[in-house]
Amino acid sequence: MIPRARATGRAFGYKLFYRLPVPLRRWLVRLAVPKYIVGAVTLLRDAEATGVGRILLLRQPPGYSWTLPAGLLQRGEAPVVGAARELYEESGVRLSPDVLRPAVPNAVVHAKGWVDVVFEAEVPASTTELKVDGAEVIEAAFHPLDDLPRLSRATANLLGYYGIGPRAGENRPAT
Repeated sequence: MIPRARATGRAFGYKLFYRLPVPLRRWLVRLAVPKYIVGAVTLLRDAEATGVGRILLLRQPPGYSWTLPAGLLQRGEAPVVGAARELYEESGVRLSPDVLRPAVPNAVVHAKGWVDVVFEAEVPASTTELKVDGAEVIEAAFHPLDDLPRLSRATANLLGYYGIGPRAGENRPAT
């Protein structure tokens, strides 16, 4: 229960706030709320894989570790559209946003002020042509889930939420 004096002060504050012009209210809210960078990630699995399966990973400069197809959303871009765009830009795999399914959990909030919105899909690796530009991405390949190459820290952490890789089971989404 909120003490009466505090409740009265809050009520007065809200009355004052809602009398302000809308642009000023938006500006005040932007000052007060946490800021996040939002990225879109695609977990692209090999539809033909047997056993534990395979997943698409990318090697980006400087090339020491592997990552998932991912990138920042453009202003006003829907996360699923951003995930499909980044997948195509980085690997050459063009999928309609309608084919991408929200992963569970769909959004992972990281401690450093960014959020990854994660989607998943399957393609047959044997008939999927991977094309990299050699600048942003050096190499793209499907890797068995039980024999993953060296992953970037961020990728290992993110895959851990989905029970994949060396951090499987360590990261649990907040409930």
